[in-house]
Amino acid sequence: MSYLLCIETSTKVCSVALFKNDELIDFEEEDGSYSHAENLAVFIDKVLKRKSVNYSDLAAVVVSKGPGSYTGLRIGVSLAKGIAYGAQIPLIAIDSLSSLAWAAIRRHKTEADFFIPMIDARRMEVYAAVYDQKLNQLKEISADIVEEDTYAAYLNEGKVCFLGDGAEKCKSTVSHQNAVFIQQKASAKNMGALAFEAFQQKRFEDVAYFEPFYLKEFVAIKSKKKLV
Repeated sequence: MSYLLCIETSTKVCSVALFKNDELIDFEEEDGSYSHAENLAVFIDKVLKRKSVNYSDLAAVVVSKGPGSYTGLRIGVSLAKGIAYGAQIPLIAIDSLSSLAWAAIRRHKTEADFFIPMIDARRMEVYAAVYDQKLNQLKEISADIVEEDTYAAYLNEGKVCFLGDGAEKCKSTVSHQNAVFIQQKASAKNMGALAFEAFQQKRFEDVAYFEPFYLKEFVAIKSKKKLV
C-alpha cells in the first residue's frame, strides 16, 4: 500500500488529492480564484489529518509540472519539493495536459477520436497537445494560437474533443462539425493513475534540480495603474 499526495496548481484551480495506490481517498479543491499561496498548505494539512496520514507515511509526493500558470506552478513545485526533501520521499512530476486528457478519455472515450486538452494562456493562445483514445500523444505540447484551422488536420479526420480552461477560446472560433467541447478542469483528482504508474516504474525527479515546465518564459506586464 502506497500513499501518494498529489498537487495541482497549473491553472486557477488549487487542488490537493490523497491516493492509496491509485484509489482516491480524499481531496480539497478551490476553483477559479488563484488561491494557491493561501490555500495549498492548508489543503494538504486537511487531507492528511482527515485520513490520519503523516508525511512519513507518504510513499511519494506528486506535482503537476506544467505547462500553465507561472506563479501557480512555482508555488506547487516549491511546496512539493519541500515535502519530498523534508520527508525524504520521491518527487514525481506529471504534465498538466496528460492528466487532463486521461480524465476526459476515461469519461468520454467513445465520443471522440482525438482529445485536445487546453490550458489558457494569454489572449487567443493556449497550451495544448493531442492524444488518441489510448492516451498516446500525437502532437507535442505547444503554445498554439487558436484560429479556425489550427486543428483542421485532426478535425477533418474524426471527432475531436476539446477540454480544459483554454477550450472556451476554441468554442467561439472552431465551428467544425467534428468539434466536441466538454467541461473538464485541471484537478489533482485526475492524477492518481498516472502518478501510481510513475511510482511503480520509479520515474522520480531530482528534488534539488527539478523545475516546472513553463513552455514559455514569464513575461512581467507593467501595471497601468497610477501610483499616488
